[in-house]
Amino acid sequence: MGLIGGMARTAVVAGTATAVSNRVSRRQAGRWQAQADAQAYQQQQYQQPPQPQYAAPPPPAPAAPAASGSDDLIENLQKLGALRDQGVLTDAEFEAQKAKLLAG
Repeated sequence: MGLIGGMARTAVVAGTATAVSNRVSRRQAGRWQAQADAQAYQQQQYQQPPQPQYAAPPPPAPAAPAASGSDDLIENLQKLGALRDQGVLTDAEFEAQKAKLLAG
């Protein structure tokens, strides 16, 4: 084989090496791009604004103590009874006022 045969062989080897090198480079670039895409996707998922969370409604206001309400009711009924006993109220008026107190 002469000089031309050696040069041809060298050209084939160099061409093959270049083709293999380019193929490896493209494959590595594809892998790196896939990794970058995966990382970008994960970051995007973490950066999404959190869903709004609604606070529980405040508890209802406590009811007025029953003791003071029942004390007032009893006191008012006693006053009505005293007015009836004094003759200021008739029995019908007493019953009407008593019904209002008990209903309200």
